This record gives sequence, structure tokens and C-alpha cells, in this order.
Amino acid sequence: MLGVAICRGGVKASRMQGLLRAVVVVAFAVSAVTLAHAQTADPNIVHVAPLPLGPPGPQPGLPPAYQSPRGTVEQVRPVKPLRVPRHGASEPPPPIINPQTGVALPNMRTISPSGPGGRETYQDRAARCAHQAGAYGANAGDRNTYINNCINQ
Repeated sequence: MLGVAICRGGVKASRMQGLLRAVVVVAFAVSAVTLAHAQTADPNIVHVAPLPLGPPGPQPGLPPAYQSPRGTVEQVRPVKPLRVPRHGASEPPPPIINPQTGVALPNMRTISPSGPGGRETYQDRAARCAHQAGAYGANAGDRNTYINNCINQ
């Protein structure tokens, strides 16, 4: 029916629609203002200023952010691993002479040297000497003395 009235009324109907729209807009504006006023009128509410938007500046207590000299962004080049030539088992040190018996006991080869360049580390030498002391048994004499002499050779 309203569509029929608008068509028949012509100019009066369009003025009426404009007036109705204006009333609705004013009603919404008044309700928004009163609602905003009601929200800010409470003394218990503390308003916090919004954080500034923009590029982050230096933070207190932190070092400045890294700036790439060429303007590159997040380009990481992996580091190539250092290639260490692995040699076979190194030559054993000279034989150990047992001071109690005067017997020369030969050193065994290190099976897998784990030091840089295939060298024997302290741990490798200690393991080899403890193994030799057990392998030679009574010929090594005092086990602790033999291991100490072998490691410090």
C-alpha cells in the first residue's frame, strides 16, 4: 500500500521520505551522543591513550635493531661446514717401559681418533691406555701407574 501511495502522491511522498530519513538520522545521532556521554560519565573508568601507530623506534634498555647495509630483508646464507680430512689411525706412540720389570709394552693404535684433523684427543688416549692396561694384565705392573705413564707420554 505504501508503494501505491508513493506513486500516487508524487512529490508529497518523496518529501515525506526525506523527512522520515532525517528524523531517523537525528534519532540515531542523539542516541549515540547520550550513549557516549553515559559511558564517559562513570568516574571509575580510566581512559588510556592509544598507542602511537607508526614505525617502531628504539626501545629503552634494548639495543637498536639491526639495519642491513644493502637493504636486504631476511636473506640467510647457510654456512658451509668445514671439511676436515679424515686420516686412518695414526701411528702409535713409542712403547712404554715398565719400571718394575723393565719390559717394553707396545702401544696400540687408536681406532677412531676424534680430534681435529684426525688427531688423538685426551679422551681417546685415556681410553686407549685403560684398554692396554687391561689387555697386558700382569705385564703392565701396577695398573694405575701404567695408565698414568701412558696418558702423560
